Amino acid sequence: MKQYELTFLIHPDLEMNVESVVSKVKELIDANGGKVTKETNEGKKKLAYTIKGQDFAVYYYFEIDLPADAPAKISNVLNITDEVLRYLLVATDERKAKFEAKRAERRAEEAQEEKTEEE
Repeated sequence: MKQYELTFLIHPDLEMNVESVVSKVKELIDANGGKVTKETNEGKKKLAYTIKGQDFAVYYYFEIDLPADAPAKISNVLNITDEVLRYLLVATDERKAKFEAKRAERRAEEAQEEKTEEE
């Protein structure tokens, strides 16, 4: 399975019922053999330009693992889903993730060294 990032914009009128839309998207991912590894609600934000007559949208972000044929199927369904104004499904670079993990580890080590030097 390959790692992907899915960001989608939910219609602002559904701000109180975001969970129903999110559960539909999760079910879609599960039905196509995927798994959500991280989920973030970015909240309601103003759009840079009007989309389908809307100036605001609720931003939602998923990190997901998907098999090779799933992205096309998920895109086809999200294209016709009225609750989702826009979406972006992109493959993540595994090398970048490894680099970021090493960077975080290095920073933690440096912080630990500084702490021991102060004592």
